[in-house]
Amino acid sequence: MEPIAGSRPGRPGLGVDGGRGTSRYAGERRDEMTDQANIGVTGLAVMGRNLARNLARHGHTVALHNRHQQRTDDLVAQFGDEGTFVPTGSAAEFVAALERPRKLIVMVKAGGPTDAVIEEFAPLLEDGDMIVDGGNAHFADTRRREKALRERGLHFVGTGVSGGEEGALHGPSIMPGGSREAYASLGPILTDIAADVDGTPCCTHIGPDGAGHFVKMVHNGIEYADMQLIAEAYDLLRHALGLEPAQIADIFRDWNTGRLDSYLIEITAQVLGHVDAATGRPFVDVVVDQAEQKGTGRWTVQTALELGVPTTGIAEAVFARSLSGGAALREAARGLPGPARAPITGAAAETLAADIEQALYASKVVAYAQGFNEIQAGAAEYDWPIDLGAVATIWRGGCIIRAAFLDDIRAAYANDPALPTLLTDGGFAEAVRDAQDSWRSVVATAARLGIPAPGFSSALSYYDALRAQRLPAALVQGQRDYFGAHTYQRVDRPGTFHTEWATRDAAEHEV
Repeated sequence: MEPIAGSRPGRPGLGVDGGRGTSRYAGERRDEMTDQANIGVTGLAVMGRNLARNLARHGHTVALHNRHQQRTDDLVAQFGDEGTFVPTGSAAEFVAALERPRKLIVMVKAGGPTDAVIEEFAPLLEDGDMIVDGGNAHFADTRRREKALRERGLHFVGTGVSGGEEGALHGPSIMPGGSREAYASLGPILTDIAADVDGTPCCTHIGPDGAGHFVKMVHNGIEYADMQLIAEAYDLLRHALGLEPAQIADIFRDWNTGRLDSYLIEITAQVLGHVDAATGRPFVDVVVDQAEQKGTGRWTVQTALELGVPTTGIAEAVFARSLSGGAALREAARGLPGPARAPITGAAAETLAADIEQALYASKVVAYAQGFNEIQAGAAEYDWPIDLGAVATIWRGGCIIRAAFLDDIRAAYANDPALPTLLTDGGFAEAVRDAQDSWRSVVATAARLGIPAPGFSSALSYYDALRAQRLPAALVQGQRDYFGAHTYQRVDRPGTFHTEWATRDAAEHEV
């Protein structure tokens, strides 16, 4: 099995038999390799294919494997001139093509398919070899797999890869977990292909076992919140001000030159400015208004509930997608009464547009603050030494939520690694303080006009709850003690107490 470099269909280096589509390497083995790959990719759908190409473009010799041989053949036929590939036709041949310690990147669907691939390859590997899972696996599955493979003498590296298919090809943000020993060998390859911001690769060792996939999960949860907030800003500009999508696209382009500069704001302007070729209508008006999801946002919320961390902005974004998909329920409720709505015009419209920018920024800060709090809680729960500043650093490029203000987040954690929340950082605290009057005005306007803004309003409620001197939770504790004898604590002395509510004088006693 010889590596293929600079080959094209029909050339001898490619090993295609006279263009008939029969690979020279299919079913053929050599006892001795003339060369070996320093890394391999199995699972050559779009993400795996682009990651393999990225590796090859950076000078790595890449072994290729796919359950369906045609994908391997197609990759080499189309992109064989981008670097050096070693195509293989079986699991055993794939493993034999790799130099030790072997590094296999698995790019298949999360869940059962990942387990199946692991069980296929693990028996073929030797002590010190590593399997790298680059899919969107649940971190609990990653912890289970890492433990099981460690007991077999193998490294398992759960690795978050963000940036979509373009990021995989041109430079993603990479969040590897696993052992430090594995990262010492794998890290130089990953940093080589990662995005780069100001000379810093967007890749760092996150922590042991499932830490990488945990951080990627929270990244995706923040992504859900960010997208929902942007959608709410669009909805208010459209229905409170009566602007057309092309006009709103211009507003987003302008916002992208300031503190909201980010990938998501950039592509929002492009989507809103796009015109459907078939109808001539704005593209956004011909798309069914039912947002889909693949589960990582839901995992983020479920995990936050288990950790006791309020990620209300992410939860509202997940619920908003669920509500949008409830077509039958929405159809049944379309006739429910609501307020009369007339577009706001003139100077008031200019003021509201500026207020929406303020509300969007403040709400984004809350969403990111909640996400970083969840990472803090996960690190404490699972004993992961996660550097929050390093996380912000590698999210500055390559990933979907890359944004200019992530550099401010990096600086905030550099200044105080134990920062309890981004909302207490000096710079963010000042920005939110300056935004809050506009923020409140936007939430009130949305309620008055009957325009749903769950992300904006929940972010504001979270902010107000954090800063409150007293919360109504005291009443909730009283209720719990009344019906369930759940006890309570007092503000004036230590101890745990219960009131005998059924007695005449509602006598209290210490438990």
